[in-house]
Amino acid sequence: MSGKRDRRDKIVSRAVQVTFLVTLVLLWYFGTTRWGINPLLLPNPVKVWAELKDILATGEFLPDLQVTLSEIAIAFLISCTSGVTLGYLISRSQYLIRVFEPLLAGMYSIPIILFLPLYVLFFGLGPGSKIAIGTTISFFPIVLNTIAGFGYVDRIFITAARSMGASDWQMFRHVLLPAAFPVILTGLRIGFTVALLSILGSETLASLAGLGHRIVHLAEAMETARMFAYIAFVVVIAATLNTAVSALEKRSKRQQ
Repeated sequence: MSGKRDRRDKIVSRAVQVTFLVTLVLLWYFGTTRWGINPLLLPNPVKVWAELKDILATGEFLPDLQVTLSEIAIAFLISCTSGVTLGYLISRSQYLIRVFEPLLAGMYSIPIILFLPLYVLFFGLGPGSKIAIGTTISFFPIVLNTIAGFGYVDRIFITAARSMGASDWQMFRHVLLPAAFPVILTGLRIGFTVALLSILGSETLASLAGLGHRIVHLAEAMETARMFAYIAFVVVIAATLNTAVSALEKRSKRQQ
């Protein structure tokens, strides 16, 4: 019975999502064809679709896509490695947790994107500044979730393992890691999402290449239909990457 209810709820939720998207596109279409919205501000969705097909057919997006994806991959790899390592080291001491957890949480609340001009000053307009800011912003949710995962494991499990003579490696492999893994995965998913958003956002502000730079270039040239086509393309790419990461997170949690 519960399985049927879950399937029904999933179908209903998907139907609501599809209905919302269709309604949004219809409002967009009627706004540009019947309600007199300036096409320079909001182009016709039919024209945007035609531009999107042309972009995909010509493959002109590939160099910019390669730049953006490489920036995201490098930034996330660095923040993942450093965040998990530092988070684990801090979590080994309650004193270090009391000192560094509120400090890191306070730093995470700062809108780091405001420091983009400094990153550009140090690393230039190329990929370096985007990787640096993406790494910085995504580092904090990863390290904080790692601290939370490893640092707040139930002491009963640790005491029981120690009483049975577990070594440090056995403690890490069979007690700490399984208990902390779901929380760490959540931090990695959040870190990936903010890395993606920060890099795309920084590309629109100061860059020489990338999908964000392409969108700004088209906006400056008043090619709004093609600009909206690139925005739609970026939205699909971002949604696909986030869906893939969320699916990996759910799969890993089920295997725990």
